[in-house]
Amino acid sequence: MATRAPWVQRQLQALLAQRGHAWLLQGPSGLGQYELALALAQTWLCEQPTASGPCGVCASCHMVDTHAHPDFVVLMPETVMLERGWPLAETAQKEIDDKKRKPSKEIRVEAMRDTVAFAQRTSARGRGLAVLVYPAERMNHVTANALLKTLEEPPGDTRFVLASEATHQLLPTIRSRCQTHAMDWPPEPEALQWLQDNAASRPTPEQAQVWLRAAGGRPVDALAWAGTGLNAKAWAELPAALARGDWSTLAGWPAAQQLELLQKLCHDLMVHAAGGTPRFFSAANLPVAPRWGVLARWSRELLDAARSVEHPYNPGLMQEAWAARTRQALVSR
Repeated sequence: MATRAPWVQRQLQALLAQRGHAWLLQGPSGLGQYELALALAQTWLCEQPTASGPCGVCASCHMVDTHAHPDFVVLMPETVMLERGWPLAETAQKEIDDKKRKPSKEIRVEAMRDTVAFAQRTSARGRGLAVLVYPAERMNHVTANALLKTLEEPPGDTRFVLASEATHQLLPTIRSRCQTHAMDWPPEPEALQWLQDNAASRPTPEQAQVWLRAAGGRPVDALAWAGTGLNAKAWAELPAALARGDWSTLAGWPAAQQLELLQKLCHDLMVHAAGGTPRFFSAANLPVAPRWGVLARWSRELLDAARSVEHPYNPGLMQEAWAARTRQALVSR
């Protein structure tokens, strides 16, 4: 388990010094929204909280760590809850176990209604109730509307923390009912040190730099890149490999991560063609940029693909099409 990042700790202390019953943590992915939201909720419920955060040793902290606190509800898409080890509601788990449906990639309205009912209860441990919603943009309009009144006038001592990586997708009425906090970007040396300390492979500074660059400077996302086994040599050679039609490095990646990589490559080619500094790859490793019209068209195609990447009709055919289109775009002059 990764240690709490220093930039997350600083923000936790700043938020604990303020008052509010509903917080919205906003910013791009990979900056620690979930980690900050969880630490904030854990502090609210802690039996011996400090200005720095939860004590980490009391019974309440232990129950949060083991995902079993009676006064704490986590609202996430079922896919995210399963990835992070949070238990599903008994009914939802049975439906999935019985193959009646697949885990939802959105926050289900049924789960939200259960949470609204939870907010009416009396605290079991006397420290109030806490609700964490992440990623908050995964609420559809029906789900978000079910939360509105409770968010505006929470009964008793109920506090909410919503964490979002795409705040523009939230209803304005949700945003207006929360105090907002924009996530801080950590200094690069701090992010690199945290990445070296928390990656399982204990990378060299050079390798950590590659992961951080691949993630666009977002350290939590960089830790996920570390989990792919991607090394500095493979990252440097990737643009040329894709231009040759070699998809082998990406073959085992999830479709969403493959698409993300193509968008980063397209972004860097457009920036480089316009005379700017690439963000994800070294300029020396980029192929000669295609014509601007080719890049613009490819960028639009990738954006369209992102709308359905989590629901592909045939993942294998989709990846073959991406590989062919990428090679076509990169060799166009």
